[in-house]
Amino acid sequence: MESISGTIVDVTQSEIYAGTLVISAGKIVDTIREETRDLTYLMPGFVDAHVHIESSMMPPAEFARIAAVHGTVAAVSDPHEIANVLGIDGVRYMIEDARRSPVKFCFGSPSCVPATPFETAGGTLGAQEVAELLQLDEIGYLAEVMNFPGVLRGDPEVMAKIRSAQTCSKPVDGHAPGLRGDDLDRYVRAGISTNHECLSADEALENMERGMMVQIRKGSAADIFEECLPLIEKHYERFMFCTDDKHPDNLVKGHINEMVKGALAYGNDIMKVLRVASVNPARHYRLNMGLLRRRDPADFIRVDNLTDFNILETWIDGRIVARGGVSLKTWEAPQIVNTFHAVPTDPASFAVPCRGERIALIGAIDGSLITERLVTAPTVQNGCVVSDTERDILKVAVVNRYREAKPAVGFMRGFGLKTGAIASSVAHDSHNIVAAGVSDEYLSRAVNLVISMGGGLVAVSENEELLLPLPIAGIMSDKEYTAVASGYTRLDRMAKAMGSKLRAPFMTLSFMALLVIPSLKMSDHGLFDGETFTVTDLFCR
Repeated sequence: MESISGTIVDVTQSEIYAGTLVISAGKIVDTIREETRDLTYLMPGFVDAHVHIESSMMPPAEFARIAAVHGTVAAVSDPHEIANVLGIDGVRYMIEDARRSPVKFCFGSPSCVPATPFETAGGTLGAQEVAELLQLDEIGYLAEVMNFPGVLRGDPEVMAKIRSAQTCSKPVDGHAPGLRGDDLDRYVRAGISTNHECLSADEALENMERGMMVQIRKGSAADIFEECLPLIEKHYERFMFCTDDKHPDNLVKGHINEMVKGALAYGNDIMKVLRVASVNPARHYRLNMGLLRRRDPADFIRVDNLTDFNILETWIDGRIVARGGVSLKTWEAPQIVNTFHAVPTDPASFAVPCRGERIALIGAIDGSLITERLVTAPTVQNGCVVSDTERDILKVAVVNRYREAKPAVGFMRGFGLKTGAIASSVAHDSHNIVAAGVSDEYLSRAVNLVISMGGGLVAVSENEELLLPLPIAGIMSDKEYTAVASGYTRLDRMAKAMGSKLRAPFMTLSFMALLVIPSLKMSDHGLFDGETFTVTDLFCR
């Protein structure tokens, strides 16, 4: 039996009072009101309502060590990144690794692996595999249904996956950027209950009016957090906080706690903000986490005050797992699993013979997963289209990591590199190798370094090479979070020193291969038009 005193922030009852939590066997057995308030506050821990753990470049147990420092006690995680590499075995890997952590993970059964038929992935999850996963206790929902065109046309495979979740009484997550009006109605009626891809506050309101829960995203490459702050006060019951994709350098700095602090600083009521951060996702996904009620698991955080919101302690199941910005869970080396069959490239394989007077360009937009479709005259040397740093036009290539194949090459604007190249095997969602560079020589050099590591991130310039190996499925590190974050920070700085003005160059590069987000993207099959959902010609008529 243990007693923990403080000023209790009871979110479910909207009360703040001096009290003591009585804990036994990891559960709260009693709450006792006191006369004098403690100077610190006890409140429910935070939940990331939609995250791809793999984007932290750490497996679940290591992600949890740093997330818990920031007051996160649970995460709703879609493991479709590793599923695209290793199939159902990848999902089972995430479940097993998560057992090494006290943080409570609710995994989803990925619904779109591969995300489209226009790319090469390492795994496939059909309706039978999805149904099998949904039977597991660790699988709490059907993960984001990115194939919203398939939902709208009633695709039998997509609808079978949704029915499997409904049969198990498990919620279905959505993914529908820009879907409005009648199409949104049809998407919701199919059984979709959430959307984390709203592109504006106005779109978020329309989603909520149709009955959706909206996950406000503040990730490393995209967020609508600031835009949605004015909506929380009135619509808090239909909001949750999420990061979706959080790179390691950003995760070390903060997690859901940053969103809570920002929402409070804006002037939102604390009880409403904490419902968004804790209660709403706990109830929507039926998480086995405590909300400071009797008989609940003793999951809570202690903070210094309700303004600075510094996390002093994080408790899970009655045990302190983080204190004073330090994880109390020791690091353990994870198991390494992978598949990587790419063969080294040569510069000539990235050559693009000129076949016309205009080319389609991918327009990268800082802070957004959306890209523009641009058209320009090519820069031609020796009969081939080349990068042109004066016009901010770079070659972007996707190299198949699962079998030998010729690189697919296109061009993009907005990336800003003036020299060298960067490459990564974190390339959503199929995780082939994606690279951007100023010349074929630099592209080949960067891609070959990724291949030599069996996956990772690389930046190369004339006199320097920086590497971050990611041996777990080519997307996660086997090192401690401090090493991963510092390695990523060095790469980020090098990319910016090479000319990129993007706030997260590697994150933006990783989404150049995400075909389900319009407008133009790159697949290992070639340039892809997200509006028509077809592979398209680089050269325009």
